[in-house]
Amino acid sequence: MTPQSTFMIVAVVSDVQIKKLRQLLATMNYIPGHANPDNSLVPFGRFDRLHFARFMIIEAITADEIKEFGITPRPWPLTLAFFGDIDGDKDSFLAELTEHAGSGLKKIFSLCEGFSKDENNLLEWMKQRDIQPQANYINWIGRTVKQVHEEAALHKSLRRYLQKIVDDIGRENTLDLRQKLLSHIELEKYAGRLSLTPPEPTPIGWKIRNLLHLIGVPFILLLATPFFLLIAPFYLIRLRMLERSDPELFIRPDHAHLQKLTVQEDYDVTNQYNVFGDVKPGLLRLLTFKFMLFMLDYAARHIYKRGFLTRVRTIHFARWVFMDNNHRAFFASNYDGNHESYMDDFINKLGWGLNLSFSNAVGYPTTNWLIKDGAHRELPFKYTQRRHQLPSEVWYKAYPGLTATDLARNSRIRHGVENRQSSEKEIREWLSLI
Repeated sequence: MTPQSTFMIVAVVSDVQIKKLRQLLATMNYIPGHANPDNSLVPFGRFDRLHFARFMIIEAITADEIKEFGITPRPWPLTLAFFGDIDGDKDSFLAELTEHAGSGLKKIFSLCEGFSKDENNLLEWMKQRDIQPQANYINWIGRTVKQVHEEAALHKSLRRYLQKIVDDIGRENTLDLRQKLLSHIELEKYAGRLSLTPPEPTPIGWKIRNLLHLIGVPFILLLATPFFLLIAPFYLIRLRMLERSDPELFIRPDHAHLQKLTVQEDYDVTNQYNVFGDVKPGLLRLLTFKFMLFMLDYAARHIYKRGFLTRVRTIHFARWVFMDNNHRAFFASNYDGNHESYMDDFINKLGWGLNLSFSNAVGYPTTNWLIKDGAHRELPFKYTQRRHQLPSEVWYKAYPGLTATDLARNSRIRHGVENRQSSEKEIREWLSLI
């Protein structure tokens, strides 16, 4: 199994260069916000380990909201963020980027502060500006871009061939249908039109680190249980005091802002999503936010690693990042379906989880004991997430037209090819996937 990694390179952009940068990034697209895989600056399609990537300008468009807490807004410079989700380790991928897209990246980063066109060590410059997420979610750990493309081709080939033979053989002759399909696959593989590459061995270092994380986190939490029990009453009393005193911001998103967002949406079955805003003032809010994301990251690594995040199955990748010395938080995801259905999934299936973390962010609807209300107050929640949402300048997806559900189905089809079914019922179930 090849585990996935993530990178996020950030750099400040001067006000003088921002217009030029936006124009340059726009040349990478074939429609607003959507990358041409073969663009001349960063030809994403050449990198067969890259699932998703994007360039965006992180702006503090909601910075004034913290005034409601009696806090002066912190200055935030316009910041370019280049991030993505990849197969394998990050360092080798950044080296690959430098080799095959170095000149384009230099053109882009030369418009950022602290970089010149003559920068010789692009790789080191990117590593120095790489930010690790506080929490990271991967829909299916170990499913590579190569696997996705091979299994999609397998499904397409089987579907076409099944349509040709089903009338001759008959829908009830499941054993004959399966044998014909398996023979077809072998012939296609022999002709070089299909391939099903076996997974690479799981890196031993990753296995050890993952096992230590799996065991170590519960062990440390168990040791800390007496401390948690001791402070719990004081924590809950203070939390409830803050919830009752938090200002309520019921602000409708600006129409012009909504236009910037919606012009990029629904060109594919998958969409991109970015939100950015302030963390509520006070140590308790920050520590709560950090602890909840720490637990979310643990769950994403060891529990929700096979196609779903609690009951939500539409998210491919997601990340939660603290920025500005923990004063601000950034969230990004790649999800299937339209924006409205994505928000409804959050509210109906993951509302309590959103409350645990994002209730510690400025502008979020007021919660009750950290879990109740919040995201379940539909209109305030939808307003606040749209106000804090930012568009992407450039967004890339390695397998357009395929949802997370499609990827899971295609993997099941492949499993049925490589592992023979023992009963007619199982064969029928496998055929129904095609």
